[in-house]
This record gives sequence, structure tokens and C-alpha cells, in this order.
Amino acid sequence: MFLNRRALKWSATLVLILSTALLAQKKDDKKQDDKKSEAQKRDLPEIVKIMDAAATGQLPNDFGLAWARADFLKAANNLEYVPFTVQYDATKVTTPAVAFYWRVVAQNAGASATLTLPAAKKDDKDKDKKAPPPSKYAYENLTYITPGGGAQARLSRPFTVMAGTYDVYVMMREQSSAAKNAAAPKVSVIKQTVTVPDLWTQDLTTSSVIAASHIEPLSAPLSPNEQLERPYAALGSMEITPSLDGKFTTKDELSIFFLIYNAKTDAMNKPDVSVEYNFYSKPAGAPEKFFNKTAVQSLNASTLPKEFDMSLGHQLSTGQGVQLTSFPAGDYRLEVKVTDKLSGKSITRDVNFSVTAG
Repeated sequence: MFLNRRALKWSATLVLILSTALLAQKKDDKKQDDKKSEAQKRDLPEIVKIMDAAATGQLPNDFGLAWARADFLKAANNLEYVPFTVQYDATKVTTPAVAFYWRVVAQNAGASATLTLPAAKKDDKDKDKKAPPPSKYAYENLTYITPGGGAQARLSRPFTVMAGTYDVYVMMREQSSAAKNAAAPKVSVIKQTVTVPDLWTQDLTTSSVIAASHIEPLSAPLSPNEQLERPYAALGSMEITPSLDGKFTTKDELSIFFLIYNAKTDAMNKPDVSVEYNFYSKPAGAPEKFFNKTAVQSLNASTLPKEFDMSLGHQLSTGQGVQLTSFPAGDYRLEVKVTDKLSGKSITRDVNFSVTAG
């Protein structure tokens, strides 16, 4: 039985841009720092204290901050791009602006990708002073957000690191008030251990397989700062909103996106890859059983754009959109099988999801 499905029009010539926003954002640090309010500058020492205390296990959580998901894709220069999402209760925030800070600490001391926080603007009299030392963390960044979204608000940000295991600390803190006797700012800090896979090997592999709740085309390219704030829009011409719970209704479309890495190429620098999407139902208390499948996708010289050339850094992206109308309510497993016909190697990835009546 074949499913009715919609082939998603992913950019087949997606280039290694997944760390460009973060690298370019560093160039904009000075402009951002000049715009910081005095209150934000005043908050920074307190933020550092809170984060240092978090390393000792002090994790206050006034906003119900919770880790939701992380995804893994190739960046540039042997780095991995990790967009992540957290959820929090925006109804508990009492200030118009909230500091959002994330710190990535390598458990493996060999991982050394760094990003320093913006330094304060220096006067001429300070020009002979030494520059501040680079961050001792694998990654860190600080932005200010306008909270919104109700009790289940979500927020996504990225970081780039080498493959390895990391402790990711995420903090939200209300902006300080200059008023006397003002209430202490509310704060939340969480810690999440993340193992980042090495996607830069010679073996056939993929990025995270992302099941999306929404996919929208981008009307225009994003600026570096916009890409930092919307990391799932740094993947090409589409902005992806990942599903955080894998729950869909029969009125929904299950949209899948991922990239295929390290496939062999022919004389024209094009791959020859097939992708299968097989669905299995998971009845309660019973073994799973095959439900249905889509037609096999072929990614090769006949189907890819003429200008596609993996030697130029073009990345092989693909996806699938499946209407869930024919899916009875229940739990499912999607098995994605990728076969590199030139090397004879295959890999599989699983996506678990559930369907309820619409």
C-alpha cells in the first residue's frame, strides 16, 4: 500500500551555511553592544554569578524552564551545528525584557570552539590594555528576548561545537529594575547533557531527522542576527518548526526533513542515493506491524539539479510530506532507510510519532 504524499521542495544546492550566522554574528557584537541599555549592562555581572552558581548545582526555576529537543547538522570547519529548543511559562514573567543566556561546557577538554561575550566599548585611554581572554567554554552567548507564547512558550537558539559530550546550561532572568525596593528578578536555570555526533567521518550518515509541525517558505534571506534567533530557518529556503512531542492529528501532514552526508559521488560529483519511508503501527501490548510506505525517492544525476556538485560543498537534503488522513489513531514508527548505491552502504533512522482523531 502506497501513501499519498507530497515531495517537499528542499533546496538541493544547500551550501555549508549552518555556522555562517554564528560567525557573522560575532562581527555584529560591537553594534549590538552599543545598543545595550544600561540595565542590560548592569545585569551582566549578576548573570555571570548565576551561571557560575549553576555549575555547583544551584538551579532555580521560576519559569518552569525545560529542555525540549536538540538537532545535529554539519556546520563548517569540522564543526557541528546544534539548534535546540526550550519551553517555559511566559505568564510568570513580569518584565518586558528577559535575558537569555546559554553556556556549553565540554566534558572533553579537547573540544575548544569558543565564542566570547561582547566586551564593553573601550575609551582611547584603554587602548593599551590587553584584550580579554577568550571564553573557556565551548560556546556561550547572551541575548535579550521579549517573552510571549503563554504557559507553553518555546524558544530556539543554536551553538556550534566539535563532536563530543557537553553540559549545556540555559538561563532566563528578568531584567533588573532601577527602582528602590524592587522585587528580585525571577530566574530559571537548567542543565542538559548533550552528546554531539561526529558527522565529518567518511561513513554514510545523516543529520537529525526532523519531524516538523510547520514548514514555511522564507520570503527573503535572513540577517545573521535573525538566523541566530531563528536557527531552524538557517537550513535553506524554508523555516522549520520542529514538533516537540511527536503528536499529530489525522488532519495534519507529517513533514520530514534531513540531510544526507558522506555519500559517494560519480564522475559528475553527484551521488546515487535512494530513500525509503516505511511506516509501522505500534498497537498497545502487541508487536509492531507494517502499516504502509511511500514511493522510493531517488537522488542522482537524473533527479538532482544540473548545477548540483558535492565537490563545491553542496549538501544533499531531502524530505517527505505525508497526509495522516488514512492513519488510524495510535502510535507509529517511521523507518527511514538511506542507501548509497555507489558504495553499497545503507543506514536507517527512526521517527516515533502518534496520531489522534482530528
